[in-house]
Amino acid sequence: MNDQPAPRAAKPTPQLSDYPHQVGEVCRFGDLDPQGHVNQAVFNTYFESGRVAMFRNPDLGIGVPGATFVLVRIEINYMKELHWPSQIVVGTGVTEFGRSSFQAAQAIFRDGVCCATGRATLVCMDKETRKSMPLPEAAIARLSKWKYGGA
Repeated sequence: MNDQPAPRAAKPTPQLSDYPHQVGEVCRFGDLDPQGHVNQAVFNTYFESGRVAMFRNPDLGIGVPGATFVLVRIEINYMKELHWPSQIVVGTGVTEFGRSSFQAAQAIFRDGVCCATGRATLVCMDKETRKSMPLPEAAIARLSKWKYGGA
């Protein structure tokens, strides 16, 4: 009898082509921390830029009258350091829908290499009551066009 756990299968490396929406971003000198690499908190800002660029895209038009979308959860996996100066690409795609929420998968690439991945959960919120509200079918239909293609 072997008491060793079974080896885990390697996760596939994220590819930029998995993300239907892509936006360029610049690593700024002010993004660095004392170790000389981009501070981990700034990765969140890069991911935010990717989501905002996608959701504000006139072709997507996920605006819901009387509602807004708010971030309620973010998870970031740091894989490679980022340094200044560099150009990056933030990829974003939608992975799943809940009653009032949806999840976005994101990744940051430098020179085609994935430096970080992230998952963000956004909730549809009524602007007046400040409470969650069901995602309208029309918003789900528009978001579905940006389906994430990775594992």
